[in-house]
Amino acid sequence: MSNTAIKVEQLSKRYRIGLKEELHDTFIGALASWVKYPFSNFKRVQNLSKFDENIVSEDVIWALKDVSFEVERGEVVGIIGRNGAGKTTLLKILSRITEPTKGYGEIHGRVVSLLEVGTGFHPELTGRENIYLNAAILGMKKAEIASKFDEIVDFADIERFLDTPVKRYSSGMYIRLAFSVAAHLEPEVLMIDEVLAVGDAEFQKKCLGKMESVAKEGRTVLFVSHNMIAIENLCNKGIVLNNGRMKFNGNINEAVESYMTGGKTEYSGEESWQDKENAPGNHQVKLKAIRIVSDGKITGTPGYDHDIEIQIDYWNLTADERRLVSLHVHDVMGILLFTSGNMTSVSSTHDEWCYKKYPEGLFRTNCIIPKELLNTGIHSLSLYINGLGSNDNILLQKHVISFEVKEIQSLRKEYYGKWLGAVRPKLSWKTEKLE
Repeated sequence: MSNTAIKVEQLSKRYRIGLKEELHDTFIGALASWVKYPFSNFKRVQNLSKFDENIVSEDVIWALKDVSFEVERGEVVGIIGRNGAGKTTLLKILSRITEPTKGYGEIHGRVVSLLEVGTGFHPELTGRENIYLNAAILGMKKAEIASKFDEIVDFADIERFLDTPVKRYSSGMYIRLAFSVAAHLEPEVLMIDEVLAVGDAEFQKKCLGKMESVAKEGRTVLFVSHNMIAIENLCNKGIVLNNGRMKFNGNINEAVESYMTGGKTEYSGEESWQDKENAPGNHQVKLKAIRIVSDGKITGTPGYDHDIEIQIDYWNLTADERRLVSLHVHDVMGILLFTSGNMTSVSSTHDEWCYKKYPEGLFRTNCIIPKELLNTGIHSLSLYINGLGSNDNILLQKHVISFEVKEIQSLRKEYYGKWLGAVRPKLSWKTEKLE
């Protein structure tokens, strides 16, 4: 018996989208367009069923293009990508909801899909009836359903509304019941789209725990989510989709890193704009450059044991106004680690320009992140330049520059594994004998 649970080969899906009708300036042009419309529309309808990947047309988009991968039994795979990357289309094809344009996807084993709130539920039936209906569709016998029934209801926490038609359920109740049914009917392959976003925080935690237990039972899970922490904690493999194409397939940590960094692996340590007209900003402030400096050199890979200096160069274009500069530091997951600014209340040094009114000219504001604070890995900076206060934002550049803090092997003498956490400060430790 093959150990392959899912096999996808050259899977592609093409859609034809509507285009804005051409407007005519003259009555003759509009009349000619009206006469030609039935013929052009008939041609468009004919083309819907034609397949030629070499023809480029502005009304054709590829939701998926030449996607191939295999999933072994018992693997938990995270499908990652931005909105419109093709994640939901992939699951719909594998669930036999949508036909592919080209290629194929095959699944070995009983499949349960949860692609949107209430998938497979009949709105006129009660919660109780929908549980039996969904289980029967999966081929389960009445005795099997009965043995799981109480567990399903208890997990969904809808006992009070069990005999109410599900069309009267809130979206939260709907998703609780739908997930509970999907997870408890012992599927061999469980496919879940971004539906957990509907539930509250407590239920999301409950769902992730159930998915983890399902995975430990040796079942195969395909999990689509924008929650990178859940993806990284739950999955052992990751597939990154971008504009319908597969950009990465492999270890989940590397997949998340590839997604969060856009596949970028080298960091120059500097982003600059020499042309003031096209630089980020407005009539008040324009950004000239932002740099990562370590050990006196511009670098995108500072060492863990070196201070990290952030240099921000900007043109001030309007005189007699204050400028407050601040940074947000994010980790590779996009989680905000900390915020700092040049105001005295949050700075360990005094920046005299923070309290002065700027003349016109080129300025540089520096910030130093002390060594042995950030953990190794990829980080990004978001830059804010404000006027009088936090509500007076003049310039905002999110994730304007990225850098990777590198490990220093000479420091790794007792422990060689990865230190967990966003930061890795050196703290004071002391042991003494009490007796």
